[in-house]
Amino acid sequence: MNNSLVSIQIIPKTKNGEDSIPYVDQAIAVIKDSGIRYEVHPLETTLEGNLTEIFSVIEKMNERMMEAGCVNVISQVKILYQPSGVSMDKLTEKYRS
Repeated sequence: MNNSLVSIQIIPKTKNGEDSIPYVDQAIAVIKDSGIRYEVHPLETTLEGNLTEIFSVIEKMNERMMEAGCVNVISQVKILYQPSGVSMDKLTEKYRS
């Protein structure tokens, strides 16, 4: 059962002030490769799953930024933890037509 929704915004600091979007794309690729359900939004990406597994993905995202040559990375994270189960669809169903 999915017990968490985690929204993350990755803000990589590049060596020469390059555009960060290609780095963010790499971070999103880490999420995609994980198999965890996710949705990309303009300012953050939301993951749905087990909190421990999601934290592991966030760690890999940060590691990928370092491998890509970033000086550092800020990860802004919001967590909804609900042991009885939670889903993006359930929380947003009233807004979908």
